[in-house]
Amino acid sequence: MAGGGGGGQQTPGGQKKARIEIIPLIDVIFFLLATFVLFTLALNKTGGLSGITNPKAANTQIRNPAGITISIPDGEGVGWDRELISLGVFVERLQNQVRLHGAERTHILISGDVNARFNAARYVLEQIKRAQIQNVYIDVTPDPGAAAPPK
Repeated sequence: MAGGGGGGQQTPGGQKKARIEIIPLIDVIFFLLATFVLFTLALNKTGGLSGITNPKAANTQIRNPAGITISIPDGEGVGWDRELISLGVFVERLQNQVRLHGAERTHILISGDVNARFNAARYVLEQIKRAQIQNVYIDVTPDPGAAAPPK
């Protein structure tokens, strides 16, 4: 074939027609799909109640404790993962978790609403301390405008 490489068909005027190759297009689509799936899996997911507005903090580290999310809403009760429960049920579930998995293997992420009652947060922290759980994380929203605390 004269006039250079490529395998496109020619029109009666001698110009090559554009040709779309399907196989490389499919490869690109699968690459984008795989990338999307990996990025979605890497997101920091919390399993708490919906509608919780976390307080903002200057210094944050994204962690995925892969454990239990305790949500402290602005109303009554607390959230255990995605279920709203009473404080009495919270204590029972916390004790069962420690009994089944041990305090050292229990990871807790505390997510509290900005308008949550301080008394509820204090109670939750006190019960976690009584259960001797050491792996406790606090969920906050990064605030780039806030000043960093002094070192």
